[in-house]
Amino acid sequence: FGVEGFGRGDEVIFSEVSPRPHDTGLVTIGSQQWTEFALHARAILGLPVPPIRLLRPACSVAILGQGNGVPLFSGLEQALAVPESHVRLFGKPECRGHRRLAVAIASADTLEEARGRAHQVASHVRVTLQ
Repeated sequence: FGVEGFGRGDEVIFSEVSPRPHDTGLVTIGSQQWTEFALHARAILGLPVPPIRLLRPACSVAILGQGNGVPLFSGLEQALAVPESHVRLFGKPECRGHRRLAVAIASADTLEEARGRAHQVASHVRVTLQ
């Protein structure tokens, strides 16, 4: 299971448990040597989980759709021009209501810079529904 939690100082706040890696954990793509997918596979296969080491501060920003229809994305070239950035499109065949459709991920030397980059990446991605 993927267990989602948030840290604030010395406090850990539980969020949810899901039977698969969760999109909020995609920040591991930019922050550490073991992504959530690699860790999930190791857990399922009963393999040891190696020590996890932070490589760079990273942040993620959800890219949302609003309304009903088939999502189409634009602005990806500009989004990926942001240094140390990734965009993951979830491949959902349709949007109904308010739904996460993608995530912007960015890393940097500082958490503040990573957060700024992730927001910059997300701001370039446009979702239109057909």
